[in-house]
Amino acid sequence: IVLVHGLWMNGLAMLPLARRLERCGFAVTRHGYQSVRRGLRENARRLAAVCEKAGAPLHLVGHSLGGLLIMTMLNDHPQVRVHRVVLVGSPYANSVAAQGMARFGMSRELLGRTLKDWLRQPRPPVPDGVELGVIAGDVSIGLGRVVARLPKPNDGVVMLDEAHVPGAADSIVLHTSHSAMLVSPAVARAICAFLKNGRFGP
Repeated sequence: IVLVHGLWMNGLAMLPLARRLERCGFAVTRHGYQSVRRGLRENARRLAAVCEKAGAPLHLVGHSLGGLLIMTMLNDHPQVRVHRVVLVGSPYANSVAAQGMARFGMSRELLGRTLKDWLRQPRPPVPDGVELGVIAGDVSIGLGRVVARLPKPNDGVVMLDEAHVPGAADSIVLHTSHSAMLVSPAVARAICAFLKNGRFGP
């Protein structure tokens, strides 16, 4: 598995999840990238290079912006062979929270190039041959509530509707907030189930 973190994070943020997935039987790599300074296409190119060196079958798991980076990489670099992907709290359809931050001068810069590039582009579809699972949360605790009035249900940053991906093989809503997903045993169990079976349920 290659784990990809979200905005303002680094590979260390994915360590608790990585350890749980290792106990589930997977070899795990944590991929770090510069979410603020580098653009979406450059980060996608660097992720593709990491994936091409990894063994098969390859799975990808992205939290928040990391999931959007994965989707871009899959469409920009079809030579990368991936079996299953899980997006965890990723605002695929839109980000009202990001739009709320963009209304403020300093906050606009904090959004970084990668997220702003994503919001400007058409949403890439799920590639043929890739099984995609979507995990969303419904505990409304997070920065998104400060910068925007998010309609419920949401995870404090991403609304449930924003996490929806057309063509996903399966999806699940867990009782967790956006940041807590990284340390949630339930999230780790759901990821493990999907990567092994192609679905979240039994």
